[in-house]
Amino acid sequence: MRRKVKPVIELMEAMPTVILGFFAGLFLAPYLEAHLPGVFSLMLLLPLGILVAGFGWSRLPESIRLRVPDGWEAAILIPVILFTGWFALYMSPFMETWFFGGDMRLWITNDLGITYDQRNALVVGIAMGFAVIPNIYSIAEDAVFSVPRSLTLGSLALGATPWQTLTRVVILTASPGIFSALMIGMGRAVGETMIVLMATGNTPVMELNLFEGMRTLAANVAVEMPESEVGGSHYRVLFLAALVLLMFTFVMNTLAELIRQRLRKKYSSL
Repeated sequence: MRRKVKPVIELMEAMPTVILGFFAGLFLAPYLEAHLPGVFSLMLLLPLGILVAGFGWSRLPESIRLRVPDGWEAAILIPVILFTGWFALYMSPFMETWFFGGDMRLWITNDLGITYDQRNALVVGIAMGFAVIPNIYSIAEDAVFSVPRSLTLGSLALGATPWQTLTRVVILTASPGIFSALMIGMGRAVGETMIVLMATGNTPVMELNLFEGMRTLAANVAVEMPESEVGGSHYRVLFLAALVLLMFTFVMNTLAELIRQRLRKKYSSL
């Protein structure tokens, strides 16, 4: 299963970010606006459905579980995820009628007093996930499978359960690589430009509101640099924004490297 899934996910890395931004701005943003209750319920139901499916699988007789080839157990989650997603989005208009008077966007604006823009930070977060997750997955997967198999077999031979082996041996040994994957993904998200430009409405005035547009430092430099006068105040402020972005990424990468070295030193004796 790993040999079949990994190439498909890694192909997502080759997708241009301008295509993701185009899709997010023109298709994803209106869809989320029309299915807000389903999207929020999906965020709650999906983890719950995965946990219930895993618990139910562990309670099945061994005669049934052993019929599934080794390594293909995770494929059972595919219909669970598809059904949960379909159910949440199917129930979205009904939940909107029952709890929000038929229009959740108006309920957010009128009852909560929160401004709602169609292109907002929620849309960017979902679109950015498609751009960042392939990098995180690829590096983290390599880190997990680089753990010596002798450690896994030794843990199982000493009486540990597969779950104990995963949480106390495999994950801890691979934690430096997993942490590096997360930090590389965060660095990719911080420096992203096209997705943010096309999916957020490019709003220069921002508030701490998930449903309003935004503009990142990278997008701000990309948009306003062609219009700035060389040597003027606007020009220098943009260079200051670029310097702030550079310093932020430098500090975060330095801290990430220190934490990674500490994790490697701590768990290298396993």
